[in-house]
Amino acid sequence: MQKQRSALTWQTSSPTMEYNSDVYVHLGEGSSPKLERIQKVSMLPLVFLIFYEVSGGPFGVEDSVQAAGPLLALLGFLVFALIWSVPEALITAEMATMFPENGGYVVWVSSALGPYWGFQQGWMKWLSGVIDNALYPVLFLDYLKSGVPELETGLYRVIAILCLTAFFTYLNYRGLSLVGWVAILLGIFSLLPFIFMGLVAIPKLQPSRWLVVDMQNVNWALYLNVLFWNLNYWDSISTLAGEVETPSKTLPRALFYALILVVSGYIFPLLVGTGAIPVDRELWSDGYFSEIAKILGGVWLRFWVQAASALSNMGMFVAEMSSDAYQLQGMAYRGMLPAFFGKKSRHGTPIIGILFSASGVILLSWMSFQEIVAAENYLYCFGMIMEFIAFVKLRMKYPAASRPYKIPVGTTGAIMLCIPPTLLIVVVLALASLKVMVLSIFAVIIGLVMYPCLKYTEKKRWLRFCVAPDLPDIGSVLQ
Repeated sequence: MQKQRSALTWQTSSPTMEYNSDVYVHLGEGSSPKLERIQKVSMLPLVFLIFYEVSGGPFGVEDSVQAAGPLLALLGFLVFALIWSVPEALITAEMATMFPENGGYVVWVSSALGPYWGFQQGWMKWLSGVIDNALYPVLFLDYLKSGVPELETGLYRVIAILCLTAFFTYLNYRGLSLVGWVAILLGIFSLLPFIFMGLVAIPKLQPSRWLVVDMQNVNWALYLNVLFWNLNYWDSISTLAGEVETPSKTLPRALFYALILVVSGYIFPLLVGTGAIPVDRELWSDGYFSEIAKILGGVWLRFWVQAASALSNMGMFVAEMSSDAYQLQGMAYRGMLPAFFGKKSRHGTPIIGILFSASGVILLSWMSFQEIVAAENYLYCFGMIMEFIAFVKLRMKYPAASRPYKIPVGTTGAIMLCIPPTLLIVVVLALASLKVMVLSIFAVIIGLVMYPCLKYTEKKRWLRFCVAPDLPDIGSVLQ
């Protein structure tokens, strides 16, 4: 193996993880001229990448109405955004600008709790991301099956999932800049039919329908899982921080703009769908917005919504896969994974991470929508607890550390900021089914065992582990 690897000159890792640099530099400095020409991600593509990592539009929110009715669905997306999305986005802005590298939340947890727990964070968040990504081909086909019934089950569905995964994986291989601009186009196309649907629905709106609620008939587990799934993953963008143009300024602003876009993209279609036609909760399931579009605007509007859903799922898939793949690359740069995970393609993309993530998606695509949502939520909750602990611990232990963006609260405020989302995590975990709980805990145990196994292979030199010298020593950053 060559000592020179893509954009970085690596050294064999040591248990203390020493680095030659005490300041952050752009990943790619000192690289070959070809890799230096790879563009960093600017503001607008970054906003839409965050939009697709978190949301992608209202596709998949229909189950919230089925579970709890119009009023609780509408209130849920507003209240949940305040107690979950806002704190997570703020913490992401502070921590990602403090550690602007592709390891993202793995580096945060490692800096506060040590590399063992940093690895556990990386394992759980990568696995939850791959599980989440397995959902998008399922949603894609759920919206198309009303027009193409053959895609509901059987061989045609399997072939369609494989083809979709291969195509989306290729887009990630071609580069993050391309993915960002594709996300802009897909985002505009995916939101436009709902704007038109809203205009068509104005004469038919009955605001009293928004107030319908039946507290005796609420499926709380489904309701909370749908809200949680549709409003999380704000921290995913941190694993791409090393690819962002001036992350200290761009990341916080992009998170703010994306938050407004995401919440508006949920509330507006729900207001239209529940206010313009009589609400039959049993009909509100995956793909129902296409039927509402047909009622309000005709077959052509239903086709537009179905096409928007298909392209939206494409956007969510490529954005999530980018985050997962660059996370593995960042872990390799910090010596947590074998060196081959840091290998770059000629387009500057983490080719091994992309292939691993695509393989996981294919293996998990047999699961149903609700099973996928519950499983990824459970694992994601464990990861978020460690992020909150790391955030508070770093605030308490290193209050003077450089933070290009700092949430304007003190230590007490930082703790208070984490309490509501932590309580929410406890509720989501408590409502999980026994099957999801057992499988998720088993996955966590795999991670607990995997790290010492990888350290053993490093000690025996069965696999090569390297660290990137142009990343700073974590201790230097904190001091």
